[in-house]
Amino acid sequence: MRSLSYGNALTEAVREEMVRDPRIVIMGEDVAVGGALGLLSGLAEEFGRDRVRDTPISEAAFAGAAIGLAAAGWRPIVDVMFAPFLWCAMDQVCNQAAKWRYMSGGQAELPIVYLSASGALGGEAAAQHAVSPYSQFMQVPGLKIVIPASPYDAKGLTKTSIRDPNPVLLFEIPRLNGIKGEVPEDEYTVPLGEASVMREGADITVVGIGYLAQEALTAAETLEAEGISVEVVDPRTLVPLDIDTIVESVQKTNRLVVADEATPAASAASEIIASVTERAFEYLDTYPARVCALNAPTPFSPNLERTVLPDASRILDAVREQVGQAP
Repeated sequence: MRSLSYGNALTEAVREEMVRDPRIVIMGEDVAVGGALGLLSGLAEEFGRDRVRDTPISEAAFAGAAIGLAAAGWRPIVDVMFAPFLWCAMDQVCNQAAKWRYMSGGQAELPIVYLSASGALGGEAAAQHAVSPYSQFMQVPGLKIVIPASPYDAKGLTKTSIRDPNPVLLFEIPRLNGIKGEVPEDEYTVPLGEASVMREGADITVVGIGYLAQEALTAAETLEAEGISVEVVDPRTLVPLDIDTIVESVQKTNRLVVADEATPAASAASEIIASVTERAFEYLDTYPARVCALNAPTPFSPNLERTVLPDASRILDAVREQVGQAP
């Protein structure tokens, strides 16, 4: 099977869907030149400026315009550049798009994908760009939340998100854009609401969200040499959340660490731990642990950024403490 980068897999998914369905349009700032991270490169040349439309710098305006387009039968992909820019369009996304299908009794579909880069960019992005706000949207009924952590999922989940009749927040992870993995050339999709067991293990479950799924795999390799068997689970989607797969893993390993690039308060990590505790408390041999960002804005300095954000080394520390092998 061919190897493809995470970023190219996502781009390929968008292109293939635009070929398949002429109702798909892209809108956002600088999308005609590929978007802020180049993930939409070449699409304006192939499909024309009618289907790949640059917008004014107003997230509220084009996030809202997408609602009208979707209601009229189009399937817009809205490039919001960086995840914190969604805050500029909170009313349109959370108070309008998320509620239309419910308020119509299911009669009105609203197929919108809000695409944005979530988390750190590897330094020099700073507080207003390098943010992971996805957990805030978990509290909004009507929104689906997708976070691919591998090239295979970047393509498969993007296709599924575009085809979904509901508004989807698709958070791509910039620090994963260069990693490569096997991606089939044949048509495939990845269903929403099905977690992936990326690595099987017996001693502890580590749930890794987005970039932290890959960091969990790195930590698991180190821990294997220490005689600790780590099972790594990638939720893939936070809404719908496949808590059953996570619970089944914890019932086998009896320990849980959740690694999440967001800050800890009211985070996806918190929700996963609460749900596991409600359903499988009697299986836990020790308290679950969160590995999250420090409760501070992301610094501009790459060195300070590494201090604030979680990584494989912090996952290692949490796992060792969980299994009673802290140094």
